[in-house]
Amino acid sequence: MRPEAGTPAAADAVETTIVSHLHPTPSWEVTDHEVPTGREEVWRFTPLKRLRGLLEAAGTGAKLDWKAQLPAGIEFKDISAEEARAFGGRPPGDRIAVQAAANATNAVHLDIPAETELSEPIVIDLSGESADQVVHGHTVVKIGHHAKATIVLRHTGSATYAALTQILVGDSAELTFVSVADWADDAVHTGQTSFSIGRDAQVKTVSVSLGGDLVRLLETAEYDGPGGSVEQFGLYFVDAGQHIEHRLLVDHNAPKTNSNVDYRGALQGVGAHSVWVGDVIIRPVAEGINTYESNKNLVLTDGCQADSVPNLEIETGEIEGAGHASTTGRFDDEQLFYLRSRGIDETEARRLVVHGFFNDIIRRIGVPDVEAGLLEAIEQELAATEVGAPVTTTSPAPANTQES
Repeated sequence: MRPEAGTPAAADAVETTIVSHLHPTPSWEVTDHEVPTGREEVWRFTPLKRLRGLLEAAGTGAKLDWKAQLPAGIEFKDISAEEARAFGGRPPGDRIAVQAAANATNAVHLDIPAETELSEPIVIDLSGESADQVVHGHTVVKIGHHAKATIVLRHTGSATYAALTQILVGDSAELTFVSVADWADDAVHTGQTSFSIGRDAQVKTVSVSLGGDLVRLLETAEYDGPGGSVEQFGLYFVDAGQHIEHRLLVDHNAPKTNSNVDYRGALQGVGAHSVWVGDVIIRPVAEGINTYESNKNLVLTDGCQADSVPNLEIETGEIEGAGHASTTGRFDDEQLFYLRSRGIDETEARRLVVHGFFNDIIRRIGVPDVEAGLLEAIEQELAATEVGAPVTTTSPAPANTQES
């Protein structure tokens, strides 16, 4: 019998040791994660002073307000920190994530039993009351073998929030996981979401960041056996003064596994700063894998900065394929010319280009209510600026492209 997701697989099938200059060794001990100075590779893009003390914050006992739409037979329950660790999964990869687990009043567990097929999504709304409220959270989600589910997490309101979320996906299970950060302008949201993917399991993730003063999210994926696949999609819209940072790690530590990453962002306003760092590690044991990662950024106004860093760390040549691409630029003149030649004015043409840029990601979510909400949110973002105004060539976010 094959082990469930989250349990150690055979040593000759799965490698579990993570050694990467982009990702510190995971550990449950706070002392294993030193307080960063900002000079470290994994922290050099992050404005540490805007983290509001989360690097050293003690537990406050505060919680976000949770509202969940749960199908019959599915429930949340509180578990201890020791019980949460016993499930397995990837330990915290940075100091804030381990602080989240250590300082959470308790962990929350969601279990989808084996062979369960949910026809409706599980929707969980989390909201905070004040940016002065420091909140730590730890969530463990277990998807049994051959189960099928869609889970949506929506974050609203305001808080200073650090979270660790561990998702264990059983053999041949199918999971769609959507996380939306639609915070108020003064919120801070940091954390780690980790996926352990069982043999032949299929996982699709969608990460959306629209609000907040600072959002810094790490998403990792690793495999508990061969044959698993993960698709990671993301979109972010960064306004003036906002810092939104997405960091991804796909660890191909088993053979015949697949991954595909596609993140897209738009920036507008002075001081808007986006960071995307993607890293794919291909272990010596990971023969026959296929992977690709892509990040595209669209600069709408002057004064923005988009940092995009794709990485491949390849330790075997016996693979099906591996590649990455990164682009940062302004509106496509050919697209604008095409639309204007058909009688559409320039302002509306630019809006249509932005919607088309994001719609390819939004349509992959598969939850109509969430898709409609995101399209409306993007329209509200566009209404906040003069999208029709041309971007000058003196923008501090020069167009750049790198691909391999």
